[in-house]
Amino acid sequence: MSFYDQLKFDGQGLIPAIIQEQSSGRVLMMAWMNRASLEKTVETGKTWFWSRSRQKYWMKGESSGHVQVVKDIAFDCDGDALLIRVEQTGAACHEGYQSCFFRSVLGQESKITEPQLQRPDEIYGAKGTGTP
Repeated sequence: MSFYDQLKFDGQGLIPAIIQEQSSGRVLMMAWMNRASLEKTVETGKTWFWSRSRQKYWMKGESSGHVQVVKDIAFDCDGDALLIRVEQTGAACHEGYQSCFFRSVLGQESKITEPQLQRPDEIYGAKGTGTP
């Protein structure tokens, strides 16, 4: 039995993928995968996702150069979530932070808890709105 058959994709054919930096254990991001993007990830050794808003595949780093090299793919006991450990080049967040989880909640407020590695306009050009 293929491991794909052990996974439970939702009604839209998607499964959440938690991306973790292998060396530090830091959670970098969460994105959605479908079977085809997961197959492409396994095939290429780089992370590929499905964009729900743009309705298209995308490879992490395709526009920023901040690629993720896959070191391990695991799935949880229910088969409904993936944990992908990677070696991250540059910022994982399209806002220029190492992790997309760069804000912490303090009571009713939030605080940025890590330095910004690059401004979005430095990563994506003058429009500065780049996509992950």
